[in-house]
Amino acid sequence: MGALPVSDAWRSRGHASSRVALAHRLSGLALALFLPLHFWALGTALDGGNALDATLAWTATPYVKAAEWGLVVMLALHLSLGLRVLALEFLPWHAGQRGLAVAAMAATTLCGLAYAITLIGLA
Repeated sequence: MGALPVSDAWRSRGHASSRVALAHRLSGLALALFLPLHFWALGTALDGGNALDATLAWTATPYVKAAEWGLVVMLALHLSLGLRVLALEFLPWHAGQRGLAVAAMAATTLCGLAYAITLIGLA
């Protein structure tokens, strides 16, 4: 069996599994871009007492809280989709890919909602 013709290869990219794989890769990329910035901010804040107070005050702004929520959602997405990949690699079935994708998205949504509730202060 040879490779798929170009038209079939492009058509298969619209499949749910390819969109889930793309979401996993993009969330990983977003986290990889975020982490150096985060470590830099922590290092800067811990250099002096006033810098730490200023950084803590800055983190109380609504924009930073929204960014924190986005970070938690990206972490939950990357974790749940990574577990899906591990299940596909190491478990004996492959027919349940759609169910695993739905479970991953449900776990991500629940984590995002739980964190949003704590940010708002309802919990």
